Amino acid sequence: MPAPPQVAARAYMVMDADTGKVIMSSREGERFPPASLTKMMTSYIIAAELAKGNINKSDLVPVSVKAWRAPGSRMFIQEGTQVLLSDLMKGIIIQSGNDASVAMAEYIAGSEAAFADLMNQHAGLLGMQNSHFMNATGLPAEDHYASAEDLALLARAIIQDYPEHYGIYSEKYFTYNKIRQPNRNKLLWRD
Repeated sequence: MPAPPQVAARAYMVMDADTGKVIMSSREGERFPPASLTKMMTSYIIAAELAKGNINKSDLVPVSVKAWRAPGSRMFIQEGTQVLLSDLMKGIIIQSGNDASVAMAEYIAGSEAAFADLMNQHAGLLGMQNSHFMNATGLPAEDHYASAEDLALLARAIIQDYPEHYGIYSEKYFTYNKIRQPNRNKLLWRD
């Protein structure tokens, strides 16, 4: 058996999305701040709400001051405007937009705190035992953590449960408000 490859990550898990078989892992159960990988759960909940018919891709989502002011990576939505839900999905998945994540959290749950409760409910249903969410963005917060194993379970659920949205994750660019940004997933340019 060959030695596993060196991976420049504190923790990781490689899982077959079809079978759930773990191919390799390291420190997979340890809790770390998930940063923007948090948005995997944000987008999973959006897909779940779309599937239930609670929201629609053609909905116009209002942008609050809190969403507009969200620091870090952004989609560059403007406070006081309304943005097409399908655009916000791309802004979250492709651009890792913190502003888009807050706007969607507020739209779905009324507040980002209420949305975090929803995130934790979904995490429990998915068997994510080493994860706890405090926000929709992944911005640093006390008691906001996830494990590589849990994020692998979540990634598999995204692929298995909502395959109709999975193509968005491979889009290399998204342009909104005349601002073209590349997908933050560097693996899309490796091969």
